[in-house]
Amino acid sequence: MLQDVLLDSGEALLKDEVRNFVKAEVSSDLVRKMDRDEITYPREFVKTLGNRNLLGLRFPVAYGGRGLSWAAEIAALEEIGVLGTALGCAFSMPSIVGQALHSFGTEAQKEEFLKPLLKGDLISAEALTEPRGGSDFFGATTRAELKGDYFIVKGQKRFVVAADGADFFIVYCNTNPQGKPHERISLLLIEKGRPGVEVKYLYKLMGTRGGGTGRLLFRDVKVPASNLIGEVNKGAEIFNTMMVPERLTSAGGSLGMARAALEVAVRYSDRRRAFGQKIRNFQGVSFKVADAITRLDAARALTIAAGRSVDAGLPSARRLVSEAKKFATDAAWEICNLAMQIVGGIGYTNVYPLERMIRDTRLIQIWTGTNDIMNLLIQHEYYREILKDQNPGRMIENDAEEAGQDEEKVYEDEEMWTKGW
Repeated sequence: MLQDVLLDSGEALLKDEVRNFVKAEVSSDLVRKMDRDEITYPREFVKTLGNRNLLGLRFPVAYGGRGLSWAAEIAALEEIGVLGTALGCAFSMPSIVGQALHSFGTEAQKEEFLKPLLKGDLISAEALTEPRGGSDFFGATTRAELKGDYFIVKGQKRFVVAADGADFFIVYCNTNPQGKPHERISLLLIEKGRPGVEVKYLYKLMGTRGGGTGRLLFRDVKVPASNLIGEVNKGAEIFNTMMVPERLTSAGGSLGMARAALEVAVRYSDRRRAFGQKIRNFQGVSFKVADAITRLDAARALTIAAGRSVDAGLPSARRLVSEAKKFATDAAWEICNLAMQIVGGIGYTNVYPLERMIRDTRLIQIWTGTNDIMNLLIQHEYYREILKDQNPGRMIENDAEEAGQDEEKVYEDEEMWTKGW
């Protein structure tokens, strides 16, 4: 398996540990009930993960993590990901919210919130998107006004995973409306029990059900200034840091969903017979399997490489994380559809889980930054890397036969503009 090359021995052991947990301790009944919206939020699942010391794997042991690498967390996420998007997100949220607390929080905040979060005693959520916009993050209209020792928060957020299950939220608020876009935002920790905090609406989702996704309303919520994470008006730095765990966990979880769909199709095609033989023997099926395997292995390699680039602090990490999120989630969507095509009509029913997998994977191409936004980031970062490279490679342009014809290398016709052609 490709994991044998990509993971070290400790990371491989963790992968096996999580695989055994998923097989032995997560019931199909839980997955089904969540998809039927009979469970609002899988709190017991998260608590069980905490009891196994499987939450926030990257954080120091002192706070309840294991001090492991991003590659280890991605390997674990692939195993959790076979359960679907909602349970994968429940596993990932302590890693996402924990990043803000660990990197920017005070010691008091870490003691009060990070430690119980990694034990599964507290459930967290991130409140980022607003009704008026998703990708326009710095245009947030949820206001937080500092008055003495408290902020007064007014506004609303939507598409908040665990809105109905969380004990506290990290909420991006506009604290400087007249400032430049990147100097407007601050991050506040707001407990659910504070007066004025309301879960306004729970969404009926196409997929990713049972995760408590809803809209939050903040009506003049009084939040202590000590709940500020990081500095006032410095939320842009936190946001950029938080996009790493958001997008890498999306990529890691999608590996599991893609693999699960592919395994369903492979087992089916090895049993289903038509025209006197197994359908896996037909090129129309076997080539689809080959395409799916190749996409999955490529997505896995890119995602783990992106994780290692983050651990190493490489300048290209931001680009690679965006590439991993885009490529892995697109691959999951494509593989789930290939799997349904292989299984055929019965795959379109709930006799097999493929229809649920397709509903789940459609979302991951949208959340944590749409894949269109990933394209914007990828090309922007690559242009910057190439054009500002202090040690560029060979100038290939000079290898052309008539490379010296500089008068032919016209990038903008000045005469055309001056004469109004």
